[in-house]
Amino acid sequence: MISLAFPWALLALPLPFLVVKLFPPHREKTPALRVPFFRRVVSAADSEAAAGAVILRRTRVQMVAAVLVWGLLVLAIAQPERLGAPVTVEKSARDVVLALDISGSMDEVDFETPDGEKVQRLAAVQDVVEEFIAAREGDRIGLIVFGSRAFLQAPLTDDLKTISDLVAQTEVGMAGPHTVIGDAIGLAIRTFETSDVEQRLLILLSDGSDTASSMSPINAAEIANSRGVEIHTIGVGDPDAQGENRVDLATLDEIATRTGGNSYFASDQEALTEVYARIDELAPRLVERQTHRPRQALAGYALALAALIGLATLLYLIVAKTNGRRKARANA
Repeated sequence: MISLAFPWALLALPLPFLVVKLFPPHREKTPALRVPFFRRVVSAADSEAAAGAVILRRTRVQMVAAVLVWGLLVLAIAQPERLGAPVTVEKSARDVVLALDISGSMDEVDFETPDGEKVQRLAAVQDVVEEFIAAREGDRIGLIVFGSRAFLQAPLTDDLKTISDLVAQTEVGMAGPHTVIGDAIGLAIRTFETSDVEQRLLILLSDGSDTASSMSPINAAEIANSRGVEIHTIGVGDPDAQGENRVDLATLDEIATRTGGNSYFASDQEALTEVYARIDELAPRLVERQTHRPRQALAGYALALAALIGLATLLYLIVAKTNGRRKARANA
């Protein structure tokens, strides 16, 4: 399909005709030399006397070429373009950051698989998280790991394979033995500063209690809420353990409540899978669809054709003039 970007430019097509009709050639009287016996001279020259200046007459070829060139120039100004088939581009309408606790307590082998086998907490979390990431096709995901300190493993990206690989390569103790939930939330807030979408989701998983953060988790949650970040928290591990190895479900619940999110607890791999499935249902993948049609500009073809017509006409006039002179010489 071919369309015009500026169809109003076609209004200029009759402009040369209007100029000729409304503004005829300029005429003015000038002093002239009176020649005796002028009429006899004109009669002897087998010519006719006419008043006014001599106006050069254009040939039919020149007129046709002028009309075609003008029409092509106006068409080029109107910018013809070929429209391609509609193309739909999907853009994520929400950004997700995963914050995983990899403190020393995540090395406990107390997580039960659906087969009844006991596995390491982090290994069970990695399996479930990788499945969750695979189902987020189209979302941008960032990854934070935290222990004694919080580290950004990957900024927000739509390269889900890289995120999944980084999760698989994570090991217990890489970030230290302690737990800094508040700092992890603060780092997530800074990560979301590069986001230009309204919906921002943080999924935070921890198996302990905050012991080393520079900012309390509750204060960090308040800041996150003011920045439009919704936090879902997941507690794993043993609520009856002692010290920092005890999962602080009360704090995790308060963090989620203050940001409009939900708090969950999972004691085995099956329950953890259900938790992530529930989060997926509450926060389904959102996309913004933008449709556009590729446009191929054709104005260049019109200009090239106008130039060819002009050059061909000029060549024709040169050849015709040369032939005329030769005939005149031959007749002389």
